[in-house]
Amino acid sequence: MDVTYRIEQKRQINGAFPGPKSQALAARRAKAVAAGVASSLPVYAADVDGGIIVDVDGNQLIDLGSGIAVTTVGASNPAVAKAVAEQAARFTHTCFMVAPYENYIELAEKLATITPGHFEKRAVFFNSGAEAVENAIKVARVATGRQAVVAFDHAYHGRTNLTMGLTAKAAPYKRGFGPLAPEIYRMPMSYPYREENPNISGKEAAERAILAMEKQIGGDQIAAIIIEPIQGEGGFIVPATGFLPRVAEWAKENGIVFIADEVQAGFARSGAWFASDIEGIEPDLVTVAKGIAGGMPLSGLIGRAELLDSVHGGGLGGTYGGNPVAVAAALESIKFMEEQDLAGRARQIEEQFFTRFGAIQKEVSALGDIRGRGAMVAIEFVKAGGKEPDAALTKKIAEECLAEGVLILTCGTYGNVVRLLPPLVISDELLGEAFDVLEAAIRKHA
Repeated sequence: MDVTYRIEQKRQINGAFPGPKSQALAARRAKAVAAGVASSLPVYAADVDGGIIVDVDGNQLIDLGSGIAVTTVGASNPAVAKAVAEQAARFTHTCFMVAPYENYIELAEKLATITPGHFEKRAVFFNSGAEAVENAIKVARVATGRQAVVAFDHAYHGRTNLTMGLTAKAAPYKRGFGPLAPEIYRMPMSYPYREENPNISGKEAAERAILAMEKQIGGDQIAAIIIEPIQGEGGFIVPATGFLPRVAEWAKENGIVFIADEVQAGFARSGAWFASDIEGIEPDLVTVAKGIAGGMPLSGLIGRAELLDSVHGGGLGGTYGGNPVAVAAALESIKFMEEQDLAGRARQIEEQFFTRFGAIQKEVSALGDIRGRGAMVAIEFVKAGGKEPDAALTKKIAEECLAEGVLILTCGTYGNVVRLLPPLVISDELLGEAFDVLEAAIRKHA
């Protein structure tokens, strides 16, 4: 891969961890930052490049989180940084709803070509994944004249009022924040590892959800079905083959808008441009964010022209939505993904992960499941001899990795999943070293 790094791609811990500068920042933070904002790391970043995070005390950590799947092309990708600087030098903001600009249109055109679906499309841009999801629901309700929205077990769609309702996990996302938005219905997901019937097919799991929708709501009352093709915060759950196509097919049969939430799985992360592409799904609407702009805040909603054009003028938008600097970063990020074949790189990472941890799984019974696609992969930890989730073990392993200079993230409905989201520019050597640390932590604690 043609990547030049500013920082030596090397893991290094210098003495006490966290160091004195990070400890001082933590003390300042406690007096200035709301307690409700939590951080995975006890150290503070000073510089990030490739697969390395440098903290304020000079420690160098291997990054297997990518800012939660954001810095796919690297946290300081030179081409993206140059595009940001050039655009900022021209203008940082006019508001597209006031004085529009070309690169917003250019990005909409580009996304129409790479998002799934062979039909005429439109796009609109926002700031966060939650905003994109909220607006997808707005569009679906206007276009169908219906109100009901279906989401799934283990889903995560955001932290705003409407998206909290769509999100399945109560703590920390919903507890105490109600009342939540009405007309949201939760359906059973295909979760192969935790199915009561281990032989249930994807299509059968879809029929289970369809029967529940028909009984509880009625197909003619549903405005939208929203689903992550690979569930993120819920535990990197990959539904059984056939589940997504059947649900999408039933949605089409009933005039329901099928929304693919590709906020985390999109932009080469899954080994394809979008996770929907893997089973040939053509969603009516696609929500995107995270990896779209190399770390700049940007999200989008892309889909069928007739749906997005059904909304009255002024019904979509926002002051900062499609900010020109963020859009410039997105255009350069997408170009880099294409030129460097980052989807192909994600598939290489997938192969290395399954080869390495598949072998360990045969030896260590606490590795209940290993799963994922591309560079969006996970290990679900359980208590030996069964499938009882082991969140305590998961936490120990994450802490051990951090102490050794490797950042990994945890997730899952039961808090027992380690998720790996390395930047797709990470070298094989650095990735292998990170896997060594993770394996050592597993063998020590499991």
